[in-house]
Parts: sequence; structure tokens; C-alpha cells
Amino acid sequence: MTLIDNLRERLAAAQPRPVDAMPIEPVGWQAHQEGVDKLLASFRAVPAGKRVRLAKKTSNLFRSRSEEQEGLDVSGLSGVIEVDPVAGTADVQGMCTYEDLVDATLPHGLMPFVVPQLKTITLGGAVTGMGVESTSFRNGLPHESVLEMDVLTGTGEILTCSREENVDLFRLFPNSYGSLGYAVRLKIELEPVPAFVELREERFHTVEEASRVLADVASSHTHRGEPVHGLDGVVFSEDEAYLVFARFTDEEGPTSDYTRDKIYYRSLQHASGIRRDRLTIRDYIWRWDTDWFWCSRAFGAQNPKVRKVWPRELRRSSFYWKLVRLDRKYELEYNFIKKPHGKPRAERVVQDIEVTPENLPEFLHWFFNASDIQPVWLCPIRLRDGVDELVGTGDIASDSGDPWPLYPLRPGQTWVNVGFWSGVDGDHVDPSAPNNGAFNKVIESKVNELGGHKSLYSEAFYSREKFEELYGGSLPSTIKAVTDPDDRFPGLYEKTVDEA
Repeated sequence: MTLIDNLRERLAAAQPRPVDAMPIEPVGWQAHQEGVDKLLASFRAVPAGKRVRLAKKTSNLFRSRSEEQEGLDVSGLSGVIEVDPVAGTADVQGMCTYEDLVDATLPHGLMPFVVPQLKTITLGGAVTGMGVESTSFRNGLPHESVLEMDVLTGTGEILTCSREENVDLFRLFPNSYGSLGYAVRLKIELEPVPAFVELREERFHTVEEASRVLADVASSHTHRGEPVHGLDGVVFSEDEAYLVFARFTDEEGPTSDYTRDKIYYRSLQHASGIRRDRLTIRDYIWRWDTDWFWCSRAFGAQNPKVRKVWPRELRRSSFYWKLVRLDRKYELEYNFIKKPHGKPRAERVVQDIEVTPENLPEFLHWFFNASDIQPVWLCPIRLRDGVDELVGTGDIASDSGDPWPLYPLRPGQTWVNVGFWSGVDGDHVDPSAPNNGAFNKVIESKVNELGGHKSLYSEAFYSREKFEELYGGSLPSTIKAVTDPDDRFPGLYEKTVDEA
């Protein structure tokens, strides 16, 4: 099959979902049990001693996954089981996408406390990995609104865990990336939301001022006398930064639509002062997905001429992922653009790092001078109030001062997530090792110098000693000895650094 034939086949198989809301009916408890039975049957069919993984068709990871493990059948675990609008909760299967979850809860005037930016991120993936969004400064991270989980462990058992039951697994599951098992059901809290979101987009001419305001609003939840329900920002350069203060409201008025000709991140740019905008709550939730933040420009989708003929249903991160996988397989950019002009392969630089607000200016000044990558995303994070009650609970995790020991966040502390998703020329830092994560390693070093850390969905290059210092020490292996004594899942370091 030729490259063109392969591309045509993949485009034809894309089966785009409508951009607008699509009614999602809960699958119910019987269907869920049938899905669990399928999963367990596939686990039992794997020979003893053979490692396992989920047989997923999609992934939002930017690092390699081993294909040597046996895939588990999760085909029956992709729905919403039940929404309880009175209690404000939902029971959700582990492979359910946030797009389906949002379309099942919004008709009740409810949404998850935190909705990661991309539609195909699954609830189980966001909890075992890490997800942040503009509500994270007041609602924390996705796992903090989980009331209980059913987790498939390495013994082939499904354990229910919560703040009262199997507490160690409950506390150590976040940021475990499948090394401790897979969530098959999660019961989560939902928060009431109105129909619209008013945006106040303020420009700052220094990253110092933007960082100061970001920290103030993250702790006060107000800005210029108005409440703030969502908070994030975009920085284009050292002297062009924007913070977006979102206020949830039932006040009606004209709304913008960034799923068509206009591009959301470009709409933020203005000379000075505050620009106001209004979106429906659903369009606000998915404002970044349409152009994969700004990464759709790599495919020409932001070129006005191309955008006119690019199907609206294919302006979504899941389709851009298909193009990325084609590029990885055939090295399209290198073979057709770089190689003919004698340029080296690019080093992929796809990371989310976190530093404290006081160290954010130094990191941004350094980053913009060290690379040509722009813009970057800012999103403040604070653990939810009351989460400190978890400290000291459980047997294995009781001595940890962190509520969620595998990710270094403590109550009362603001962190700022900085997201950048691009690349640099392969000889940008170390010409002798163009494909060995040269610039990514320099980023890790700078983040370490500033006392920060990073999410593990992308490439990581830490030594085992540094990794354990940042991500739970001996706790992952201690709990793994209990939940996965036969080593059916790769360990956390293997999974995220060694790419097992």
C-alpha cells in the first residue's frame, strides 16, 4: 500500500463525530457488568507471566508504548453508566471519553469538576495520568472529585477503593499510569453549571506582572471585583502574555463560535487592556480541542484557504492524532520538507511542566531565549480544600505528607502548569545526539533547578534516583507488591521513562 493509499484509507475511516453536542444515553449497570466480564475473560486468557496492557485504539500519550504486552478487551467499558442529577454524581466506565461524559451531564446542568482539554481523553486515563484545566485552581485535578473506583489489579481481581476502602490504592492510583492497574468504573462528583461563560481576556506586557496576577487570582478566585470560575493564559513572548478570566453565567447574549473560521488562541491577541468574549458552556469546555490548542497549524488547518475546505467535523484533536501517527510512521516532515533542504530531523518537544508562580518568570524568560517555540499555555493548579484530610490515612501511604503521593502537590500551594507542544531542529542543543532528547533533557534540568516537576504523558529522561525523589520514592513498588505481585504491569519508572 502506498503512502497516499494509506492516507486515503485513514481519512475514510475517521468517522467524524458531529462538532456540536450529541445526546448520550447512559449504558446502564447490566451493560457495564458485561463489559467487566469481557475484560476479566481477556485477562484470564493471557498466559501466566505475560504482561498486559489495554487494547486501546486511541491514545493521548506522546511517548512510545510497548507492543510486546497482551491487549485486554476494554470494548465494553466506554460509556457513562448512570447520572444522578439529584446527588450530583455520575458512575462512569474507565474508557469513557470526556466528550461523551460532558454530553451526558450538561443536559442536567452539570459537568465534571475538571474537564481536560481534549475530547478523547478518557476518565480513567485522566485519573491514572494527570489532567488539568482552567477550573484546576479551585477544583484541583480530576482524581480529586472521584468518590470511589473499581480497579483491575495485577492479580486479576477488581478492587473497589475510596477514602474509606483500600485507601492506599485510592491515594497511589493517581499518576500511576497503569502501573498499578486500570480503573473500570469511577464514581465522580459533578458541579452545577449555567449555560454560558463570559471571558475577560487581559493583556500583560511583562511575564512578571502576569505571574503575580495569576497567583493572586488563583488564591482569591476574584479579579477586579468580579468572580473567577475558570483561569488560564497564553504567552506568546516575554512581552505578550494574556490571562483569561472566565465567569460562569446564565446571562444571555451573543456568543462566539471558534469551530468555524475564527481560531480561539488568535482571538486573545490585542494591543492592551481587556477584551470580552462569550461562549456557551460546551464551547468553552472544548475551546482548545478544535485546533488542538494551536498545533493544527502544523497541518495547515489554520491557513484560511485550507480551513475553508477542511471539514468542520475533522477540526478536532482525535483527527490530528491520526495525522501525527502517519508522520511518525513515514517521517513525512523530514522526508518531504527537511531532507530535501539538507535540514536535520526535528526533536519533538511536547511537555507540561510545573513551577511555582515566583519561579514562572525565570522559566519563561529562559524558555523563550532557549527556543523558538511559541506560544505556551499557562494553567494554575491548587489542590481542593479538604484534601489534607487524606494525609496520614492508609497503611503504605500513611507517612507521606502529600495527599496523592505519586505527584508532588501539597495543600495551599499554587503551581503553574506550562504547556508547550512543538519541536526544535535536531541539532538545536547537541549536534552529536540529535534524536536523544537533547533539548528535552535541558528543559528537565532547568525545571529541576527551579524546584519544579512535569507530567509523565510525554518523554521523560530522569535517572531512577531523581525520578523516585520526585514521584513517590519507594511507594510505587511497595503498593505494586500488594496489587501486582506477579508483575503483570510494568512499573512506573519502566512505563514512563524506559517506555515499557
